[in-house]
Amino acid sequence: MTLHIEEQNDRVVATLDRPEKRNAIDQETIDALHELCAVLEASPRTLIVTGSDGVFAAGADIAQLRDRTADDARRGINAMAFIRVRELPMPVIAAIDGYALGGGAELAYAADIRIATPSLRIGNPETGLGIIAAAGATWRLPEIVGDARASDLLLTGRALDAEEALNWGLVSSLHPAEELLAAAHAIADRIAANDPMATQHTKRALRTPRAQHPAIELELQAELFESPEKHRRMTAFLERKNR
Repeated sequence: MTLHIEEQNDRVVATLDRPEKRNAIDQETIDALHELCAVLEASPRTLIVTGSDGVFAAGADIAQLRDRTADDARRGINAMAFIRVRELPMPVIAAIDGYALGGGAELAYAADIRIATPSLRIGNPETGLGIIAAAGATWRLPEIVGDARASDLLLTGRALDAEEALNWGLVSSLHPAEELLAAAHAIADRIAANDPMATQHTKRALRTPRAQHPAIELELQAELFESPEKHRRMTAFLERKNR
C-alpha cells in the first residue's frame, strides 16, 4: 500500500508510504487518493495528510512521468486527484515533514491548512525537468502567497526552507517532528468541536469565486439559521453566560 489509511469517527489520517522512493506520488497513490476521496465525499470527515519516514513527498514518480504522453498530460492524472482533495466537504490538513517537492508540494497546496517541521523543504523544480507544475501550483500558489512570490518560486524552481515558508504564509506553524502529528490532531480537535455543517459551509464559501460573494454567504447562512444545531449551540452559549 502506498497510502496508509487510519479512520476515526471525525477524521481520517492518510500517510504517504513509499519510503524507498521518498514517498514519490505514483499512479497507485493517485488511485488510492481517489478511493479515499470517494469515502470522504460520502462520509465527510477532516482529513490529515502526512508522509512516512521524515518525508512528505519528494515529488511525483519521475520514472512514470518520463513515459507519459501528451494525452496523459491532458488527462491531468495528478491534477484531478488534487482537485478532488481540495474540494472535500471537510477541512484538509497537510502535516509536512522534510521534502515536499513537485507533486508533493502541489498536494500540500491543495490542503486548507498546512503545518510543518523545521526540516521542511518545499518547492516546484519542474522546469529543471523540462515540464511545468501542472497539478495546481500555477493557480493555487498565487492564491496562497501572492503573484510575486509564486512567480519567484515557480520560475526559479528553488525550494523554500521552513522559516521562509512560514514567513510567506505557505505554512501556518512549525513543530518538532515528534510533535507534528499531535499538532495536526489538535487542529482536527478544534474543528471537531464546531458544528460540522457550519464548517462545511465555511469551506464552501472560502472556495467560492469572488464574483459570487456575498450572495453565497447569504444563502449558506440562511440554511444554517434554520438548523436545529444553531439553536442548540446558541442556547447553550447563553445559558453558560447567564450562570
